[in-house]
Amino acid sequence: MSDVKRDKQFYDMADAYIALANTQLNESKPSRVSAAALFAAARFNAFVIAAATENKAQLIAEKEAAIAYFMNQYETMLRENLDEHMARHDAHGS
Repeated sequence: MSDVKRDKQFYDMADAYIALANTQLNESKPSRVSAAALFAAARFNAFVIAAATENKAQLIAEKEAAIAYFMNQYETMLRENLDEHMARHDAHGS
């Protein structure tokens, strides 16, 4: 999973999810849209992890490492995006 490169296709896919989330802001609060997006990511990633294992024993054995991997990836991406927002604030004098 760590071999995922961030290229144009990667950002286009991410932007598609963000565009969908933005449409949901018309009917729900940002916190609810965010919670739904997080749940969807967790659900899909659980599917990816389960699909990559051959049996329940392997899934059990790899569960904690997979959770740690995704938690680390999320933290890294969240920090990068928050830093980007802070840089924009600095650029606008806010």
